[in-house]
Amino acid sequence: MDARLNLYDNAVAAKFAKYINSAGAVVTGSALPAATQELVKIRASQINGCAACTDMHTKDAEHAGESQLRLHLVAAWREANVFTEAERALIALTNTYNRMNVITRQPGGDYRPGQWG
Repeated sequence: MDARLNLYDNAVAAKFAKYINSAGAVVTGSALPAATQELVKIRASQINGCAACTDMHTKDAEHAGESQLRLHLVAAWREANVFTEAERALIALTNTYNRMNVITRQPGGDYRPGQWG
C-alpha cells in the first residue's frame, strides 16, 4: 500500500498527524489509566481500519503494561472475558470515532512508542 500522506518523511504530514492526534486529547487528558486509554485507541484504530494507528496504540499499550492476551482480544472484546464492565463500556463508545485512515492510508509497522507525543 502506498501512503497518501507519508507521516514519517514529510514535515507537513507529520504536523498534520499531530493536530489530528490532538483530537484524542479527551481520552489522553482523562483520569483513565494509560493502558485503558490505549485499549480505547486500539479499538478506534481497528474500526477505522488504520494499520499505522493500530501499530502505534498496541505498542503504546504494551509499553504501559497491557498484557498480550488482552491486546489480542480487543478485536473480539464482546466475546472476551478479560475486560471489566467499565472497559467494555469504554471500548463500545469508540464506534463513533472518525475514519483517519481514509485520509492518510498509512501502512503499519514503523511506529516507535512516544513518536507522536
